[in-house]
Amino acid sequence: MFEMLLIEGLAIGACYGLFGVAVAIIYKTSDEMGMMSTFVAYQIMTVYGWPFYIAFPATLIFAIGLGMAIEFCFLRPAKEPTVLGLLILTLGAEMLLMGLAGWKWGAEQKDFPFLLSVHDTIEIFPGFALNEWTIGVFVLTTVVMVLLFLFFRYSKLGIAMRATQQNENAAKIMGIKVERVFSITWGMSSLIGALAAMFFAARSVLDPNFMMEPFMRAFAAAVLGGLTSIPGVVIGGLILGIIENFFGYAWCRCGDNDRRSVDLGRSP
Repeated sequence: MFEMLLIEGLAIGACYGLFGVAVAIIYKTSDEMGMMSTFVAYQIMTVYGWPFYIAFPATLIFAIGLGMAIEFCFLRPAKEPTVLGLLILTLGAEMLLMGLAGWKWGAEQKDFPFLLSVHDTIEIFPGFALNEWTIGVFVLTTVVMVLLFLFFRYSKLGIAMRATQQNENAAKIMGIKVERVFSITWGMSSLIGALAAMFFAARSVLDPNFMMEPFMRAFAAAVLGGLTSIPGVVIGGLILGIIENFFGYAWCRCGDNDRRSVDLGRSP
């Protein structure tokens, strides 16, 4: 039991950490961009009948375009906005996406047709098996972390993004196209958010509000691990997932014991 609680906590924590990376990159509306991208995946698989292996990359392309479009339409026209102004702009974008999703797909809960099942298991070694969703989360988080490390460490664009984050004015003086960097950053955050959102939808249900709770936990993971450290964000997510899983199990056990005590007290 301990091992399964630990692994399940690590899996959901890895998903929190993955989404926390999207939050840490821009600190803003990653949840609603992920929600909208997941609804697009749902639409093209259930309505248009596209297979998952085609719908998945198409959704990721849409997610990148959505992030760039939000940056271009909402953030770029605001020249040097204050923190409050930036908050209002991103909140408006978030409300717009939620309204569009509710208008197009309604508020009722839907099952997301994901490739990896939370019920079907794969035997890792004799006597130990994990479900497909858990394996997929671990693999995806590892791949994303490695790719981000290589991107920010060795690519010119990644170095430019780090320089812009540290000092925007100095980056402009050095000839870095800051607007291009911001656009790509939003696209990258939306892409990672879409990946995490599809995994969350496969584990729960799909509706316009389904990413609100994961966003709060992912933000907590980002704060716990440090908003400027991507590995720290993932570690924070893992810690949060373990705590949540063990605490939830203990809470359920306490509730069962209390109910049994009440039933015994009522027995003649």
